[in-house]
Amino acid sequence: MRSNKNSRRGQRKPTRQSRNGQLISHPPQILGIETVHSVTARFRVTAAATTSISFQNILDIFLVATSATTGTDLYQTVRIRRIRVWGMPAIGATGSVSVEYSGATVGVTGDQRIQTDTSMGIQPAHVDAKPNPHALCSEFNVSTSAVAVTLGVLAGSVVDCEFTFRGPTYGIAGVAAANALVGATTGAQYLRGLDGLALATSNFVPEYTPGQI
Repeated sequence: MRSNKNSRRGQRKPTRQSRNGQLISHPPQILGIETVHSVTARFRVTAAATTSISFQNILDIFLVATSATTGTDLYQTVRIRRIRVWGMPAIGATGSVSVEYSGATVGVTGDQRIQTDTSMGIQPAHVDAKPNPHALCSEFNVSTSAVAVTLGVLAGSVVDCEFTFRGPTYGIAGVAAANALVGATTGAQYLRGLDGLALATSNFVPEYTPGQI
């Protein structure tokens, strides 16, 4: 009996399609094509204050001018990943800084924690605070007056905020900035303070100076 070994030598292996009797699968699913931007934004504090920052304030930080006096937010939703505050020490005195993720929603009241620290001598006050999963700002939020975080700061404090922005949802109009612009160039992108105010009036001035308005 003759072997058919030689006759098989030149044959190609069956393809997946012929072996399974099925066509190759369609392309896999992909996530949405919205813009996602994670950033650490630094702000300098001009005066001691305790300030509640809303989601509208945060989304108004990054905007594009639609006229000389109006602007639209670049992004539609935002969540906070982390906030760090360094408070300027006062020689011979003390000063405190604080971070509270105080935003409330149905069934949840912030994260019920006020994180604070006090300066002594030449040592600055320093708070490094991440919101817990129960805080409102741990989820993506649209532009509303709901409080995201309450900050207690000293004059000269430095505030680093780690944000993740998402948007736009294509075909949906952007949200107008809450406060008017002055002398803006239509189509140009600008920065505002953490409190959503213009450079001239903000207590939280962006470190990056070009493009502020």
